[in-house]
Amino acid sequence: MSVALLVACFNDTLFPQVGRTTVELLERLGCRVSFPPEQTCCGQMHGNSGFRDDALALAARLVWVFRDEQAIVCPSASCVGWVRDLAPALARESGDAELAEQLDRLAARTFELTEFLCDELGVEDVGATFPHRVAYHPTCHSQRGLQLGDRPRRLLGAVRGLELVEVAGEDCCGFGGTFAVKNADVSAAMLADKLGAIEATGADVCTAVDSSCLMQISGGLRRQRSGLRTLHVAEILAARA
Repeated sequence: MSVALLVACFNDTLFPQVGRTTVELLERLGCRVSFPPEQTCCGQMHGNSGFRDDALALAARLVWVFRDEQAIVCPSASCVGWVRDLAPALARESGDAELAEQLDRLAARTFELTEFLCDELGVEDVGATFPHRVAYHPTCHSQRGLQLGDRPRRLLGAVRGLELVEVAGEDCCGFGGTFAVKNADVSAAMLADKLGAIEATGADVCTAVDSSCLMQISGGLRRQRSGLRTLHVAEILAARA
C-alpha cells in the first residue's frame, strides 16, 4: 500500500524521531511511504484558539497537498481528530460547503497510526522488541475523539519483552494545546494527579499516541527528577532487539 505521512508540525519541529520511526515501522510492514514536503500545520491550533479563517486556510492547504494520496497516516490523534471531525464541522459552520465536502473525502483517507496498523493493515504484532515496563496514557483525543479503544494496548501487548501496566483512571494530563498556557494553574494541578498515577505503576516508560501530551508529562517528570522517561508509541513499535 502507498502511504503518505502527515507528520504533524509538533512532531516535525520538536520530536522528529517520531516521524522517522513511523516511516521505519510502516516500511517494515511493506508500505511505500511518501512525505509531501509542502505540508504545514493542519490548522488545529488556530481553530482551537478561535482563528477560524486561518484554520480553514490551513485545512484547505492540507486538502491540496494530500489530494492524490491513497492513504494518509499521522502519528498524532489530535491532528487526525481535527482533520476528521472538527475541520469539516468548522467549514460547514462557516458556510463553505465545498471545503467541507473536500475535507470529508480527505478524512476518509486519513488514519491515526495505531488505527491504520490494526484496521487497515490488520496487524497487531509488528515484530517489535522492547524489554521494559511500560505505562500507557490514553490521551483525550484518542479516547474521546477518535475512540481508538484498545488498539494501542493490543499493539503494545504484542511487543516482545514489554510488560504493559495500566495507569489508574483515564484523566487528562492537563496539556490541551493552548489550555496549558491560558490556564496554567489548572493544567499544573491536572498534571500532578496524572504524574502520581503514572509513578504509582512502577513503569520505566510512559507512552501515548500524542507527542504533545508526552511533552507535558515528561516536563513534569523532569521537574520531579524522576527516572521515568516518555516515548511515543511509534518509537516502541519500531524498536528491535
